[in-house]
Amino acid sequence: MRLNPGAIRELHWHKEAEWAYMLDGHARISAVDQNGRNFLADVGVGDLWHFPAGIPHSIQGLQDGCEFLLVFDDGDFSEDSTFLISDWLAHTPKSVLAKNFGVAESDFASIPAHELYIFPGTIPGQLADDQVPNPQGPPAHSFAYRLHAQELIKMDGGTVRVVDSTNFPAASTIAAALVEVEPGAMRELHWHPNADEWQYYIEGNGRMSVFASEGKVRTFDYQAGDVGYVPFAMGHYI
Repeated sequence: MRLNPGAIRELHWHKEAEWAYMLDGHARISAVDQNGRNFLADVGVGDLWHFPAGIPHSIQGLQDGCEFLLVFDDGDFSEDSTFLISDWLAHTPKSVLAKNFGVAESDFASIPAHELYIFPGTIPGQLADDQVPNPQGPPAHSFAYRLHAQELIKMDGGTVRVVDSTNFPAASTIAAALVEVEPGAMRELHWHPNADEWQYYIEGNGRMSVFASEGKVRTFDYQAGDVGYVPFAMGHYI
């Protein structure tokens, strides 16, 4: 997903958890949890966020806009099932909205008749200027993680950074690794006994082979922007 400078991905939530990797630019993310604890942070290239299922959140592009990769923890996820605040308000009687918020019906005269999804906005100022009172305190765990600030694990043929619930507690359903493989080097033969592996190739070119037992092997070439997938327990190398 890409947002222009100042553009806003409207307040929304999902039945599934949302995990994201920032590919380009900068964004401001916000959320509020079930205990009324507010979260606000700026993220840049290489940063992650994770919003648990049901947590309402929004995203805004900063001065250079942003592009990010979204991942959901359920393969049956459909973007059409996202809960959008504008869609909900558009399908709620104005008399109900007025009673709920304790204001006049006329205050809702200009609400959109359909979902906004992404809409233009003004580039926000400093993060501190957007902070709101937080009487319940911050969430127990940050919804953002600075992956590139993590110390590299260096190997003979490349580097790796690993993020899971041990260092990013908010992300309890998705673990990830940022792997850089040098030209001609190889991510060794391996498999995962309890989870599928989903890949996104950020840059460069690679080749992966997957072993599915019964003499079945497939080999694929990948380039930046491609997606790879390995069902759990299937052997593979890159």
